[in-house]
Amino acid sequence: MLDHIDSPASLRQLTPDQLHVVSKELRQYIIDIVATKEGHLGASLGVVELTVALHYVFNTPKDKLIWDVGHQAYGHKILTDRKNTFYTNRQKGGLSGFPKISESIYDTFGVGHSSTSISAALGMAIAANLQGKTEQQHIAIIGDASIASGMAFEGLNHAGVTDANLLVILNDNAIGIDPSVGALKKYLTNVKKGTAREENIFEALNFKYHGPVDGHDIQTLINTFEKLKKIKGPKFLHVITTKGKGLALAEKHQITYHAPGKFDAITGERQTKDTTQLPPKYQDVFGHTIVELASKNKDIIGITPAMPTGSSLKYMIETFPDRAFDVGIAEQHAVTLSAGMATQGMIVFCNIYSTFLQRAYDQIIHDVALQNLPVIFCLDRAGLVGQDGPTHHGSFDLAYLNCIPNLIIYAPKDEIDLRNIMYTAQLGLPNPIAIRYPRGRGITLDWKMPFQKINIGKGTCIQKGNRIAVLSIGTIIHNAIQATQDNPQLASIYDIGFLKPIDTDLLDIVFDTYEIVITLEDGTIKGGLGSVVTDYAFAKAYKGIIKPLGLPDHFIEHGTIEELQEEIGISPDGIAKTIHHYI
Repeated sequence: MLDHIDSPASLRQLTPDQLHVVSKELRQYIIDIVATKEGHLGASLGVVELTVALHYVFNTPKDKLIWDVGHQAYGHKILTDRKNTFYTNRQKGGLSGFPKISESIYDTFGVGHSSTSISAALGMAIAANLQGKTEQQHIAIIGDASIASGMAFEGLNHAGVTDANLLVILNDNAIGIDPSVGALKKYLTNVKKGTAREENIFEALNFKYHGPVDGHDIQTLINTFEKLKKIKGPKFLHVITTKGKGLALAEKHQITYHAPGKFDAITGERQTKDTTQLPPKYQDVFGHTIVELASKNKDIIGITPAMPTGSSLKYMIETFPDRAFDVGIAEQHAVTLSAGMATQGMIVFCNIYSTFLQRAYDQIIHDVALQNLPVIFCLDRAGLVGQDGPTHHGSFDLAYLNCIPNLIIYAPKDEIDLRNIMYTAQLGLPNPIAIRYPRGRGITLDWKMPFQKINIGKGTCIQKGNRIAVLSIGTIIHNAIQATQDNPQLASIYDIGFLKPIDTDLLDIVFDTYEIVITLEDGTIKGGLGSVVTDYAFAKAYKGIIKPLGLPDHFIEHGTIEELQEEIGISPDGIAKTIHHYI
């Protein structure tokens, strides 16, 4: 039956009884594609019936659906003119893994970060009222982890005093990527059990509350949506679903099957690789190192906003549960909580993905740097992250942090440097520090070496060559080493290490010695290492050539990290071509 559905309009030609078959086929279609192409699985499986019912009842795309985050939107994409190209999902040049305005008229708002759906839908609803489109429907679908974020509450708070034609659907499955946390989760659990206090929190915010309802009972969903369509003003529907629904292992292991990699479409068994002889993931180097340091230093605290597994802070949560905190999807709170602890002498490691720290920019400035509190920011997924694309690339951290006074910025070149800067930071620094490192594995098998203190603000020479100097920051330096491995004399390679304070003594030596300087970074050239070195060279009246390599001044789309590095010229081959251009 799914073969004959190429749009929501064709879906609406079916009877409600036929939608059970469509849902079954849609769920299997998602499983079959993701099993071989990879992607976000559990979230989309959990909302299959919800997705079918929404497009069946509401007149999309005239009625607006806004998916929060977008992990759960695969079924939506398949039903909205993209079934035949869904196999390209997250592949370079193919469909985005998230809703994207430029991709389809059914994707009414681009998403990737959580908790934006209510504000966006409210904006559309208010605009519709002003334009006289009073019958237009606006539906925000948000998870129980995302709704606990401050921005979601800001949207609810405003919507409750409007007459906007807004429906907020809470997809309650008790898990985001990791299990949901906090007092709101406990409240929602009590609502499901029927043991919540008499006053409903959402009704108190002036929403007309309905539910909870079974999110896998398609007829109940249809009946509920038909009723809600006729009610004006802000409405709230509480829907209970199971993440990973329809694939037994995905239901049982919801964290693992959020994005399981390749797996058997029939059994659900994951394709596992022997990782015993592989270098560690950088996140695990952080996770094991903070436990090692915390076992000797009782003042060490670990904080992460909803990413204990992704950041590997889970190891500290298991070992020192009273000193490690998952605060939910609340980056602003995580940063200021860290600042508050730092005022009391605690040594706080605040671990946030690079792209998510953008959501707490004011807190970095106002609550940490302005007061010069020595919070230790560990920025996972810095640089290009691959198939998740522009919403998740850690493109901007070097640039957006570089302009903040009092802040030290460091990017280790390998796992040993990451361990050593963590060790150095917990010894005590006079300033806050941001440590950025990439997604994926490092290069060193024997990485648990004895700790050594790092000299703040000093770079090192990795390789000596002639005429050309490559100044690199972070793990991207290994692309430069690989680019010159056949002839190391082609270029000297320097690990600058610290963007701030930058090693001006080293820069003076480089400018006095080399005719050509290439800067290399996996962040934006503007505001990053390329800009800093160019500015310093101008101040020193450097007469040579400076060629910055890094991310250009546009958003980088999705693809493998290797494909994207090749596209923008920071792959080993791209760096080699730049070096040979100047020989």
